[in-house]
Amino acid sequence: MPGRGRGAPAVIKFLVVGLALAAGFVPIPPTTVERWYSTGLYPAIQRHLTPFSNALPFALFDLVVVAATVAVIAAVFWTVSVARRTGWVRPVVHLLGHLIVFAALIYLAFLSLWGFNYRRVPMEPSVVVEDRAPSSQAVTALGMEAVVQLNTLHDEAHRIGWESGPSNNEALRAAFISAQRTLNDAPAVEPGRLKRTIFGPYFRWTSIDGMVNPFGLEVLANPDLLAFERPFVAAHEWAHLAGYADESEASFVGWLACMRGDAAARYSGWLFLYWQVTSEIDVAGRAELASALHAGPRSDIQAAAERQQRGQLPWLSAVSWQVYDRYLKANRVDEGVRSYGAVVNLILRTRFDPDWTPVRRSAVQLPGS
Repeated sequence: MPGRGRGAPAVIKFLVVGLALAAGFVPIPPTTVERWYSTGLYPAIQRHLTPFSNALPFALFDLVVVAATVAVIAAVFWTVSVARRTGWVRPVVHLLGHLIVFAALIYLAFLSLWGFNYRRVPMEPSVVVEDRAPSSQAVTALGMEAVVQLNTLHDEAHRIGWESGPSNNEALRAAFISAQRTLNDAPAVEPGRLKRTIFGPYFRWTSIDGMVNPFGLEVLANPDLLAFERPFVAAHEWAHLAGYADESEASFVGWLACMRGDAAARYSGWLFLYWQVTSEIDVAGRAELASALHAGPRSDIQAAAERQQRGQLPWLSAVSWQVYDRYLKANRVDEGVRSYGAVVNLILRTRFDPDWTPVRRSAVQLPGS
């Protein structure tokens, strides 16, 4: 019966690859993903995995990448050594088969631990939004509101200051939970601390502020972030940890969290929104907003711009964002990297109660009801 022993692993490999293909291509209704995964299984995973990764003194992502790289290199060297003795065809075919199975396992782990959130119900059906796109005048007006808020909050925000570790800021954590609960009734997220990573130089070269490790549900941050940038970056990444995979939705939730925080957090949120608005308007509009800034906020914006440009490799940044654009589109984010700027559209179309509280659709009384 020696053939049966060899056949069982082969069957398992085919099942793994087949399951990965099915998970990638078989459509699953967003309502099913929302009910059973994004507000069911995933929060339970996140509440256990993020505290574990937070407790580690290193980035779990670094360990995973290094281990996977070493495994692949070792497999290639082993294949070469065998091929020199027995011929190339069989060892290379075996290597390719192992790599395909390895990739399938990684993909299944990605989907199970975080990736299915790309397929959940979008945020818009849960809040009241206008059907029409905002006018250019509305975008400029939002930018001017950001300018007013930055001018007003600057002195108090700098007097309060910013903690180096936003996850230790109980006020910001409470503000995030409050923002999350204005949108849905899912369990509260466990915030991740901003970790350093061996990919810090890459973040610097490509102007990436942060990311969530989908295999360890931890937050990796650009080591050069300025103090007043960190609250919003943390809140944005916490929104990803809460299952908001879409970049505009994560920015929306992160901005709402900052609006519920202290002056320092609100300043960080409005600074982010100022940047987003200026990327959506013309040169004359940007000049108008810049001229209305007081010296303090203008100095902070200049410092942030210099931080982003310092050490940046434009060619690598362009390639990195092109790859990320394809990654987002492959995960059913049709706008790709344009989803970052879509937060301005989402904020302007959303109906708010006082204190920037979104009106949930379930709370709206229909005519005649």
